[in-house]
Amino acid sequence: MTDTGQNQTRLYLLLYPFTALAVAINLFMLGLMWQAIGLPALSPVSALLACVPLALPVNWWVTKWVRGLMDEAEERK
Repeated sequence: MTDTGQNQTRLYLLLYPFTALAVAINLFMLGLMWQAIGLPALSPVSALLACVPLALPVNWWVTKWVRGLMDEAEERK
């Protein structure tokens, strides 16, 4: 594995808890809005459990975005 790949993996693992919690909060809020159309609310525990697999692709996108920002910042030096 190259140094860049290893750094990207570390960044992915570092950002995952933050991304997962953001996904969980959004799922919980979506569950609250579902009540307006008659669906049952999503409990906080259900939102946390559902965020574990859903946060994986979201975290991949966030990692690519942050890595791009880091690369851009390094070019400006």
